[in-house]
Amino acid sequence: MGRFASYQACVAWCEHDPLVMSASTQAPTREAALTLMLRQGEITAAELAEELAVSVQAMRRHLRSLEEEGLVEASPTSEGPGRPSNRWRLTTAGRGHFPDGSDDFALGLLNSMAASLPPDMVADLLQRQAAEKAADYRRSIGAGTLHARLERLVELRRSEGFVAELRPDPEGHGWVMSEFHCSVMKIAEQFPCICDQELQLIRHTFPDCEVERVHWLLEGGHACGFRLQLPESSANAC
Repeated sequence: MGRFASYQACVAWCEHDPLVMSASTQAPTREAALTLMLRQGEITAAELAEELAVSVQAMRRHLRSLEEEGLVEASPTSEGPGRPSNRWRLTTAGRGHFPDGSDDFALGLLNSMAASLPPDMVADLLQRQAAEKAADYRRSIGAGTLHARLERLVELRRSEGFVAELRPDPEGHGWVMSEFHCSVMKIAEQFPCICDQELQLIRHTFPDCEVERVHWLLEGGHACGFRLQLPESSANAC
């Protein structure tokens, strides 16, 4: 198969294979490169350029852009005399670029639980899961001011697929954490109790704070938002 034919086949595979996110019409080369890394594990810029019938310089620009977005990473390797060459591979976020069916699995599991277990038991299981996840969050964010801990939580949430940001609360002394894209939205649309679990998750993560929901995507808001504020006696620790 010639270089151009190989490129066309890879782009077509990106667009039509049910396991792969369809390629953007603005950037088919980027999508095809991600797909090749998914299929081959690691690959050099030169090998990608040859497969996709573009120049090595153009491919390196694509790879640097993908690296800045956190989708790929390079590992230097020596393949003979001369400078070591980079072999590129997908990061965890890069693999998350491709659908994995986990939403459908979770929905099926929740439907089975709802059909076979009493509602109180389902709610209790979700509460326990929120408490365990919050314990993981607390270990990860560590100690510090409320602002510092929230900044670390925002980074964790972004790594999980939430488009999150933090800003000072315009109405008080605390902070508002907003999430403009929810990685569990598909599940929450059928099981709104998941949103209650998310609120409890934030409360368990910050047991020293007052936490309330201020925006909600399911009620037509532009984001899900949580206001966190320390008690008045501790407000100077924000």
